Amino acid sequence: MKRIVDIVVSFLALLILSPLLLVAVMAIAWESGCPVFFRQTRLGLRGREFGMFKFRSMVKNAAATGPYFTSNDDPRVTRVGRCLRRTSVDELPQLINVLKGDMSLVGPRPDVPAQRSLYTDSDWEKRCVVRPGITGLAQALYRSDSSGAQRLEADLRYVRDVSLWLDLKICWWTLKRLTGKGAN
Repeated sequence: MKRIVDIVVSFLALLILSPLLLVAVMAIAWESGCPVFFRQTRLGLRGREFGMFKFRSMVKNAAATGPYFTSNDDPRVTRVGRCLRRTSVDELPQLINVLKGDMSLVGPRPDVPAQRSLYTDSDWEKRCVVRPGITGLAQALYRSDSSGAQRLEADLRYVRDVSLWLDLKICWWTLKRLTGKGAN
């Protein structure tokens, strides 16, 4: 059932949001040229690698000039990128990942391979039994204002309590958080 909801909702969201996506593409291209999309290797269901899509919100060589994470005043983030990140529009291309089956609408956020070492084997195995999501319990509760321990606790709680009802609540909480602070 969850997979069917993922497919239907992500397809409809891409359709409905296509004007916004086009504006984002034009703004990125105008400010810093192509490419407008960024593809990054992430770890998904059962720890399998996949290419996660985002709108490019940083300078073109950002991966070579800094860590895999960003801070609040990261100089690699462009002006358009700051707006995209604040509103989470930079994440919308992940709807394609949902259609492909790499991701779900809701689940723990997918990590880059370098983050695997931050987990115990047991915690990693538990976390990877569900598809990663565009949003998750950690994002709904904390956005970007959380410690690694808080994110892990929220991810493991989601895996333990996963349900369509919880997914709906997380989507609602995430939408409410988009108007608040905590995104970088």
